[in-house]
Amino acid sequence: MKPEAELLDRVREALELYHDVTADPDGSLSFRHGEVPCAVQAMELAEGLVVVSLTCVVAWDLPDDPALAVSAAERAGQGLFGTLGVVHTERGMDVTLRYAFPAHGLDVAPLGTLLVLVVSTASQLRTDLLGNTGSGKPAGRR
Repeated sequence: MKPEAELLDRVREALELYHDVTADPDGSLSFRHGEVPCAVQAMELAEGLVVVSLTCVVAWDLPDDPALAVSAAERAGQGLFGTLGVVHTERGMDVTLRYAFPAHGLDVAPLGTLLVLVVSTASQLRTDLLGNTGSGKPAGRR
């Protein structure tokens, strides 16, 4: 079995302690943390260096408000677990949180703890951003 497949098996085991996880046809994993959809992939960047990449879609179709973008950027500088991305689309702004880390050798419990820290940050950010939209309603769904 490839190292990235073995790692994804451990990631799935770790996440299933907290979430319902789906294995996608491309080998990646997907799950939801509250209202935040997340995807996990693993890749071997070099021999012995296997990396987990977690992407959370924090919000989508937010108003394309410069103050909201600044708020997201400020929040990005405060976080330890992940990098925020803001994408401007014809329907507004989409915000993602990405975190990649070498995970070779991590046992299930610490791996689960680390993943939950990241997705909890994404959920808190979603709450913060949606509170700043003024409406209090969730961003539109695709």
